[in-house]
Amino acid sequence: MTSALTGIRVVDLSRVLAGPWSTQNLADLGADVIKIERPGVGDDTRRWGPPFVDRVDADGRDAAYFFCANRNKRSLTLDFTLPEGQEALIALIRQADVLVENYKVGGLKKYGLDYAAVAQLNPRLIYCSITGFGQEGPYAERPGYDALIQAMGGLMSITGEPDGAPGGGPQKVGVAVVDLLTGLYATNAILAALFHRERTGEGQQIDIALLDVQVATLANQAGNYLMGDEVPQRMGSAHPSIVPYQPVPCADGYVMLAIGNDTQFASLCRAAGGSDIPSDPRFSTNEARVRHRQALLDWLLPVMQDRTVAEWCRLAEREHFPCGPINTIDRVFHDPQVLARGMQLTMISPAYGAVDLVASPLRLSASPVSYRSAPPPLGEHTIEVLREIGYDDDKITRLRETGAI
Repeated sequence: MTSALTGIRVVDLSRVLAGPWSTQNLADLGADVIKIERPGVGDDTRRWGPPFVDRVDADGRDAAYFFCANRNKRSLTLDFTLPEGQEALIALIRQADVLVENYKVGGLKKYGLDYAAVAQLNPRLIYCSITGFGQEGPYAERPGYDALIQAMGGLMSITGEPDGAPGGGPQKVGVAVVDLLTGLYATNAILAALFHRERTGEGQQIDIALLDVQVATLANQAGNYLMGDEVPQRMGSAHPSIVPYQPVPCADGYVMLAIGNDTQFASLCRAAGGSDIPSDPRFSTNEARVRHRQALLDWLLPVMQDRTVAEWCRLAEREHFPCGPINTIDRVFHDPQVLARGMQLTMISPAYGAVDLVASPLRLSASPVSYRSAPPPLGEHTIEVLREIGYDDDKITRLRETGAI
C-alpha cells in the first residue's frame, strides 16, 4: 500500500524538536524529507546527551535525543551561507513541495531564502515558519524555547503542587510538550495547505508560534478563566472540574483515578464498599463532588489504602471505572497494551546497528505510515540528493572544495 504523502518532497531547515517532530510525521506518512544540516556540526540534538548511540560503521556517535524526531529522513550537509551552498539549496527548493524552517524572524532573508523570495521561484511551495512568538508582535525578535514558553504561556502556573504544600511551586512538564504540540499543529497546517494546493494550485506561508500553541492548548483552563472569571491555580495532579480525578495512595503505591461521570463514580463506590455514597446529595453529581471535594476525599483516601495497586486495577476492570497504575517509563514499554499496539519499533541501520524507537501512533487503513530508514548519520545522503537535482561530479567537487558540503 502506498503511504498518504508518497511523492511529496519536504526541505527540512528546522532543528531541535518542534520542526523535526513535524517533519518526522510527514516522513512517516510517506514524504521524502531532506534534512539540511551544517557540515561537520549537524542538528544541535546530535550532541544533546548522554545517552549516545555509537556508530558501528565508523568512529562517532549521536545523542539518543536526535533519534526521537528524525527517522525516515535523508541528511544533506549544506552551508547555505556560502554562495555555492545557497545555489544548491535553491535548486532543491525549486523541486520541493514543502519547506519547514525555524530560524529567527527574518533570519533567512539575507540568503534569499525567505518566503517572498522562494515563492517567486516556486509558487506552489508550502513554506512553514516555526518561531517562538510568530512573525509579528512586540516579541517577534525574541528567541523562544519550550520551557520559557511553558512559563510565559501559563502552563507552569497550573502545573505542580500548590504553594505551601510539600514540593510546592511551578513546574514544567516532563517532556517538551510545547515543542511537540507545535510540531503537531505545524503538521496539521501543512496537510491543510497541501489540500488547498490540490484545489487551487497555490502555495502559501504558514506562521506557527510556540506561544500561540501554548495559549491555544490551555483548553479548559483557559475557558475556566475566560468564562468563569477565575484564575486557575496549581492543584498538583487533581482536576479543577472533575472529582475524583487524581493519584490516590494504595497499600503499596499509587493508582490514578479518572472518574469522568456519575456512573463511573457509582462503580468506584461499589468497589470501595460505599454503595450508599452516590446517593449523598454532596456527592450525587460531579458538580456537587467538586464543591465538596475534601469531604469526598476524607472518605475515599483511607478506603483506597486497604488494597494494593494490582487489586484496585483488577476491581476497576471488573466494575468498569477508569483506574490504572502510575508506570515508570520502563514499565510503559512492558505494558501488555503498549506491546500489543506495537509502540516500540526496532530499525536496523547500517551506521548504528539495531536502533530502538517509538512507533508512530497514526493508524491509517488504506495509506499506512511506513518505516523506511532509521535516523541518518550526518551527511549520509549528500551526494545522492545533489545528483538528484542535477549536480555532476565536477560541481560536487567544487562544493566540497568551498566547504559548502
